[in-house]
Amino acid sequence: MNTTSSSARPLCPAFAVAALMLLWLTGCAPPASETGESSPDVEWRHYANDAGGTKYSPLRDVHTGNVARLEMAWTARAGDVPAEMFDPERHGTEGVRGDGLPVDPRAGGTCSACHGQDLRFETTPLMRSGALVVSTPLNRVLSLDPATGEQRWAYDPHVSVDHGYSEDFISRGVSAWDDPTAPAAATCAHRIFVATIEARLIALDAATGSPCTDFGTEGVVRLDLGVSLGEQEVDVGQYLVTSPPAVVGDVLVVGSAIGDNRRRDVESGIVRAFDTRSGALRWSFDPIPRTPSSPGWEGWTEEAAHSTGAANVWAPIAADPARDLVFLPTGSAAPDFYGGDRPGRNDFANSVVALRAGTGELVWSFQVVHHDLWDYDVASQPMLIDVEHEGRQRAAVVVGTKMGLLFVLDRETGEPLLPVTERPVPQSDVPGESSWPTQPFPSLPPLHESVLTPDSAFGLTEESRRACGEWIGRLRNEGMYTPPSLEGSLLWPGFGGGMNWDGAAWDPERHLLVVPIKRLAMFVQLHRRPDFDTRLQNREQGLEYARQGGTPYGMSRMPLIGADGVPCSPPPWSKLVAVDLATGTIRWERPHGGLAAFETPSGPVHPDPAWGSLTFGGPLSTAGGLTFIAGGMDDRIRAYATETGDLLWEHALPAGGQASPMTYRYRGRQYVVIAAGGRSGIGTSGDHIVAFALPE
Repeated sequence: MNTTSSSARPLCPAFAVAALMLLWLTGCAPPASETGESSPDVEWRHYANDAGGTKYSPLRDVHTGNVARLEMAWTARAGDVPAEMFDPERHGTEGVRGDGLPVDPRAGGTCSACHGQDLRFETTPLMRSGALVVSTPLNRVLSLDPATGEQRWAYDPHVSVDHGYSEDFISRGVSAWDDPTAPAAATCAHRIFVATIEARLIALDAATGSPCTDFGTEGVVRLDLGVSLGEQEVDVGQYLVTSPPAVVGDVLVVGSAIGDNRRRDVESGIVRAFDTRSGALRWSFDPIPRTPSSPGWEGWTEEAAHSTGAANVWAPIAADPARDLVFLPTGSAAPDFYGGDRPGRNDFANSVVALRAGTGELVWSFQVVHHDLWDYDVASQPMLIDVEHEGRQRAAVVVGTKMGLLFVLDRETGEPLLPVTERPVPQSDVPGESSWPTQPFPSLPPLHESVLTPDSAFGLTEESRRACGEWIGRLRNEGMYTPPSLEGSLLWPGFGGGMNWDGAAWDPERHLLVVPIKRLAMFVQLHRRPDFDTRLQNREQGLEYARQGGTPYGMSRMPLIGADGVPCSPPPWSKLVAVDLATGTIRWERPHGGLAAFETPSGPVHPDPAWGSLTFGGPLSTAGGLTFIAGGMDDRIRAYATETGDLLWEHALPAGGQASPMTYRYRGRQYVVIAAGGRSGIGTSGDHIVAFALPE
């Protein structure tokens, strides 16, 4: 590991009358609060700071008045990407940005030894007990000094790269637990848990990084056992874990990521709870009911309940320890785009399911998509907040969706606190399919448009705009919930969101929910089995194909990208939206992300900032009135005024910031930290952890 410091800092205006108006924004005014060595440490103890997923910090040392002075405090390397890829002496000036930051000269984040798969550095670190704990895409776990980034220990589970996986190499973070019955200095009294892409659950001693040998078998519990349906075996590389487990008391709750669209009877989406000390199984819950006595049976046919896989929980799980509740964001039942063999609502798929954490008992569920045909998983962590409703404070769950819809539910009952109506939606004309006649729509304003017309198509030239418009015009296109079809259907919002795993951030002082929204239209087409087999032999570039085995139809899909390389959907291609939950209105919205200049066959293009860019990476809100977020294609992190959406600060990153930032105070100094590792096609690849702070 190495540390570097950035000397760049904005100058305070010292002349002109207009400078007086800029003092507050540039940080030359006195700070609202002073900190020093006596200020207590403020930790970041869970993936989203609290178990309820708010991505909010009460810190206000960095605030709207001084954020312009933030500078890079240190950087560290995680070690998943060879160091020589970032060596300016090896690569010359092409390996260094204009601001002196090193970059990976490769176009994407592909691991050359990993079957061409990305290393997606989507982790959000923890800061507990004076240590910053980070997981890497290859599931290595690092303990760093929070003030310098210096490595204290590292654990490597040696995940196999000898075969492909259904996902790229992803680890969004680790979980931690303190044993209240053990002496503080005892081995494994403080534990770090990491769940790997190979579906291993591992317990480590937080002080040393050594496995806790009393957990499972020498510190490891295998998660890929007991998840197959019938005679099927788990396909190698198709059952994995990418999000951190939830910890409630002495229970560890774990979901799974499952390779989509291979066949109907993929692995079960079972959710399991393990004892934090021994690793023993405490309970399990299958989102698809398998017996008539199971809750939710009425939403399935008997045959489908026995032969349908998935409905798994791959996004982070939320928890309310005081109420002994966990909240599961479930995905689609298999396969994503044809449900003729799973008629009915498909209860508990595409839902938030509340379980008793200690026993696994079902408390309530709320389904956001009935009989999903669009890959509209509940992809982001449910958020537990308090809202004012009918004159009193209510404990709520906010559920954000890929459709750009927000549902606000009572935390104890699942009943909507804001009205939800069932509305008729377009119906499938695919032989054998029985789409659900209605879908739920909340009263909060949608954050994503539902109609995309040929006239609204985008392109850099008139020719590309016309081609995109003609493409849109050929597709079945009846707005949100247009079902997949044999001629091809437009998905708007696309199956990437709307909202995705990066979720939202909540500011309780301002009653604002800050949400990144993706705006990339998608195309999906079903193919009768003989036609699909022919298409597989003559693959079209850019299309993703899936067999959907056990059904009459294969599937192909892709984003709507024009010949000039930009989306056919109009910009911004991502936006940041602030929703006032006190009034039920949108306070502000602005384009999110950015693009560097690029070449096209017709010449160079200098992107308009209003275009934004496709983004993956969540927000962080603080009591200092700031929302930090990266995630764009321009490898930059930004800070906005949460109240107004005004851009107050931005800084280059050494690689793409396709992760959610976090913050903490350590030895009197507040740091903002983000993993910068990129994602193929979006951010420059790397394996950096970057910390920002005010000048000492």
